[in-house]
Amino acid sequence: MDRLETRELAHFLALAEELHFGRAARRLGISQPALSRTVARLERRVGAPLLLRGGREQALTGAGRVLAREAAAVLAAADAALHRTRRAGQHEPRLVLAVKPGGDGGLLPALLAAHRAGPDPVRVDVLLCDPAERVRLLHDGTADLALLHHPPHDLTGLDTELLLTENQLAVLPRTHPLADRPRLRPADLAGEPTVRWQGTSGPDRAGPEVRDLTQLQQLVALGQAVAVLPESVRGQLRADLCGIPLLGAAPTALLLAWPEHSTSPVTAAFVRTAAALVAA
Repeated sequence: MDRLETRELAHFLALAEELHFGRAARRLGISQPALSRTVARLERRVGAPLLLRGGREQALTGAGRVLAREAAAVLAAADAALHRTRRAGQHEPRLVLAVKPGGDGGLLPALLAAHRAGPDPVRVDVLLCDPAERVRLLHDGTADLALLHHPPHDLTGLDTELLLTENQLAVLPRTHPLADRPRLRPADLAGEPTVRWQGTSGPDRAGPEVRDLTQLQQLVALGQAVAVLPESVRGQLRADLCGIPLLGAAPTALLLAWPEHSTSPVTAAFVRTAAALVAA
């Protein structure tokens, strides 16, 4: 049975990204003929051309685009497996929990305390990171668990446990014409550019991208955009901003997420503790 080797996939992925044999070979530190032979072997195994050859620049065929996409996924999975295996081999087991600063809905202290009070607790390292990083850190094996809000995060390849459902706030400068309203509806924000988190999909009228809550609040305070945030963020707002209940907006869910098909017993124990805490 023909098998594709990770080395061959890495070589082809470099070529798919560079679309130039010379540049890809230099990036890989191999000769151009060696790279050509690798591609030829892959084409024989696949039974279809992977490149449209002609001139110095290359283009991928339909099969080549599929192989490039699959190669990226396979190599990312291999890297993640290496990260997790190394951590599993450590003398002191630990968990890495990725969290956006202020993005825990107020649950993180109680969650960590419940974990420490459980049987055989392991060390939990809390990794504070930008909103868009949390999903990537789960997929590449750097983090075992993450606290995510959905929407806007894509949960493909992840398992989740619902921790909290929150209503949403419209965050505006106190000088905004709508700032004195006791409540708003999404239609009231029509035409307003809305801040979106870096690396996530935004609303139809997307405003500037931000990496953290500090950036977001600064842009809103300057009148560059408005924001829609979970209700638990209210206590973190600057004095020159206001949070107004947004009626009719879909609630946001705070989720505990981990890689799909994880077999880690310490991850499973942490998830059970979180579920029991929320149920109580």
